[in-house]
Amino acid sequence: MTDGETPERKGDCVFRIPWIAAVAVSAALTFCARAEDRFFDSDGVRIRYLDQGQGEPVVLIHGFTGNADIGWTLNRVLPTLSLEYRVIALDCRGHGRSDKPHDPQAYGAKMAEDIVRLLDHLKIEKAHLVGYSMGGLITLKIALTYPQRVISAIPAGYGWPADGKPAGKDFLEALAASLEAGQGVGPLLEALQPADQPPMTAEQVAAVNTMVLSSNDAKALAAVIRGFKGLDVDEKLVRANQVPVLSIIGGNDPLKVDVDRLAAAMPGLKVVTIPNADHGQAMFHPDFLSAVREFLAAHRAKPAAENPAAKTTNP
Repeated sequence: MTDGETPERKGDCVFRIPWIAAVAVSAALTFCARAEDRFFDSDGVRIRYLDQGQGEPVVLIHGFTGNADIGWTLNRVLPTLSLEYRVIALDCRGHGRSDKPHDPQAYGAKMAEDIVRLLDHLKIEKAHLVGYSMGGLITLKIALTYPQRVISAIPAGYGWPADGKPAGKDFLEALAASLEAGQGVGPLLEALQPADQPPMTAEQVAAVNTMVLSSNDAKALAAVIRGFKGLDVDEKLVRANQVPVLSIIGGNDPLKVDVDRLAAAMPGLKVVTIPNADHGQAMFHPDFLSAVREFLAAHRAKPAAENPAAKTTNP
């Protein structure tokens, strides 16, 4: 452990959940894992992270309203990958146990910079990145902006919108305003609703909103949304990308069209589509973990037997 890190132990929790939406899972649950919480300072913002396993480093970046635990433990990604890799999962600023500024200027590109600073803090030169939804957007931003720090990238559950922006300005403002007004994430649930499935009932939407608002800082989440424009990616960088990139997307995810657009623009992009899965379901499907493991194995910087990092102990 390095200076400034604070370890905290947690016990085991076992639970079952009804599936409503990924947002509900992210907001409602506090997963208790046998892990050691660590913290570091990212330009004045305290960031919490987990660091498990040995081997080549893999950084996991969760989605909107999620955190390091529930974003990657319920689907077995973190515990499974940590058997082969050094897995680092953080609470993005504005989420979990990390600091939650209310200024939109504290987000955007700074969410990507947090990952780079975390690598610097841990003295890691390059790492694999795996992100989902918002985390996929951050992953893509890092891979294109800091390619020298990335071995491979999996920006799952997100693509490249037509105008190169994370989402339309009007949609982002409507979502931020809804959060600030205490009305929850209704605009997001509507946007992610598969066209071929019945919409969520009013009771389900209310349940999701209650869980989101009771488990998060709504003003911080609104600031995250308003800062999204800082995660724009440049078309020239997309077309010139040399980092190995895999996209994983549900076949029923409304964002699939953006993944198709990214695939048309980015040379060498590999796409895995999970049939009949919507935005919330895809990362919990067994094929998601299988695709992640296969891609990481194919893009190891060095064979495991030759990788010095596999023989070191985490700080």
